[in-house]
Amino acid sequence: MQVVYQRCCGIDIHKKLVVACLLVVDPTGQLHKQVRSFSTMTTALLELVDWLKAEECQIVAMESTGVYWKPLYNLLEGALEVWVVNAAH
Repeated sequence: MQVVYQRCCGIDIHKKLVVACLLVVDPTGQLHKQVRSFSTMTTALLELVDWLKAEECQIVAMESTGVYWKPLYNLLEGALEVWVVNAAH
């Protein structure tokens, strides 16, 4: 499989919880995975954005679950490349 992004994050959004999985491919080709959970309060979502920026995340993909994705999208937009995707695809 060809690596397209060296540092990417998938986010699963729920009403009261956000789970982020950051995948990083190091220079030797080893894959490292970090999974962190955050509440949906603004301060916690800002911590998530800061963490992703500190880890030099290149792109974020999140599921369009109801309307719960909108606050996080608003915080990520402009800070990182962010995609809202359909999990079925």
